[in-house]
Amino acid sequence: MQAEAAVETQELVKRFGAFTAVDGVTLEIRRGEVFGFLGPNGAGKTTTIRILCGLLEPTSGQARVNGHDVAAEPERVKQSIGYMSQKFSLYDDLTVEENLEFFSMVYGVPADSREERKQYALRMAGLEEERGRMTRELAGGWKQRLALGCAVLHEPRVLFLDEPTSGVDPVARRKFWDLIYEMAEGGSTVLVSTHYMDEAEYCGRLALMHRGRVVALGSPEELRAQCREGASMEEVFAACIEREEARRR
Repeated sequence: MQAEAAVETQELVKRFGAFTAVDGVTLEIRRGEVFGFLGPNGAGKTTTIRILCGLLEPTSGQARVNGHDVAAEPERVKQSIGYMSQKFSLYDDLTVEENLEFFSMVYGVPADSREERKQYALRMAGLEEERGRMTRELAGGWKQRLALGCAVLHEPRVLFLDEPTSGVDPVARRKFWDLIYEMAEGGSTVLVSTHYMDEAEYCGRLALMHRGRVVALGSPEELRAQCREGASMEEVFAACIEREEARRR
């Protein structure tokens, strides 16, 4: 595996009893890349991300994030990444600013840098006018941005976003992707999981996942070229699933 890659996996497997959630996933993700995991619920996207975040130990195979082995050095992995879960791990009984203060301490932001990082997160998320508002009063799109702000307080080199746009309206989704591009332009590697086919177009490269396996890998243009000219991402994904199911039979 290449030392300069931000994220690498080699034949990564995760089993829960007789069920195989991740089945032989091999990837190499470059620094500064916006990489997408695309697939329906239950495809293995979240399990893969949780392994890469050091939250789950793989059954077999290898994975390295920022040069750290996820099985042998999970704490070092956690210190070097940002992670935004599907549920937006925010405290509704705290204000916007209090959430940022809390997570800056959780992520170990030095005391003399916390105010600067909080101000950055507020500006980035467009929440400067909402800093004193209770988090429970925020609409879904605003909570989403606050969760992203909390996840990047410690300036992680790799950012994992697990279905971050689920449940928010299309306008909020598009604005959130603008923030993702801003992160990548600043040098962060961003891994995003989604089941929205239109969001595939926003990624530099994609891993299409089905039943725990990567059934196709490449840029949106490369994946369409494997199907037919003018094919939609829905058609590409359907063709990949059909090919995988035929292989399994």
